[in-house]
Amino acid sequence: MTIWTDLTGIAFRLDSVDAGGIATRALIAGPDDGQPVIFLHGTSGHLEAFSRNFVPHVNAGFQCHAIDMLGHGYTGKPDYQYEIPRYVEHLVAYLDAQGIESAHFVGESLGGWVAGWLASEQPERVKSLQMVAAGGTKANPEIMERIKNSTTKAVMDDDIDFTRARLHLLMYDGEKDVSDELVEIRHAIYHADDFVANLPNLLCLQNMEIRQRNLMRPERLHSITVPTLVVWGNENPFGEVPEANAMHEDIAGSRLELLGQCGHWPQHEQADLYNPMSIEFLQQHS
Repeated sequence: MTIWTDLTGIAFRLDSVDAGGIATRALIAGPDDGQPVIFLHGTSGHLEAFSRNFVPHVNAGFQCHAIDMLGHGYTGKPDYQYEIPRYVEHLVAYLDAQGIESAHFVGESLGGWVAGWLASEQPERVKSLQMVAAGGTKANPEIMERIKNSTTKAVMDDDIDFTRARLHLLMYDGEKDVSDELVEIRHAIYHADDFVANLPNLLCLQNMEIRQRNLMRPERLHSITVPTLVVWGNENPFGEVPEANAMHEDIAGSRLELLGQCGHWPQHEQADLYNPMSIEFLQQHS
């Protein structure tokens, strides 16, 4: 299987959208009158993280957008530290550029952190929220160091095996879920000149002082009132199940789904379970 075959059966376009002056790479598919669903990836990630989700969601009638977030993938990389309010500002600029007043959000890892922050501050823009292995509620020095070191090694060393190892770190079964194509895509992104130059900006949330002022603390989670689905892998290498339980308890009325034999990419690793669950949730709140 490749990303091309993942997308077989639907019309889609890969676009560059001016989002507040930042050229933003976006994969877009689905009917013009479909409710928009915005898919947001994790730290050092890119829109290909959602290739296994587009066809079912489009076939269910949703207009799907997966973007390379601020400073990531092939999106523009302004020279400042990428803290959560900056990501939110860029995300809102994308919505405005596309004429989207409100949308459903599926945020994985960093993407869940950003989408949750948006929901806490601008709930009128958020129809529903999916926090998929979402980050941002903890500041664990060991995990922060693992993210920083593994990413830096993969970016600064040309050996593609370091990129492969960075992707395997995310998965319960990397041999099954990390394709050569995915490794090659990420390796090319990691070794683009602008990505290398801006790596410190991208990794700033792994700095304890910066992370502390960006955390999704309980009082912020308590303020989220939109319908919320928390999805978590039982073998998530970047956060244990109690973290998901706490997130679920802090967001009133939220729903928690735990997936077995699953790491940090539930939407990819367990796509056959995740897709119908997500679509049912989206339809319930459309």
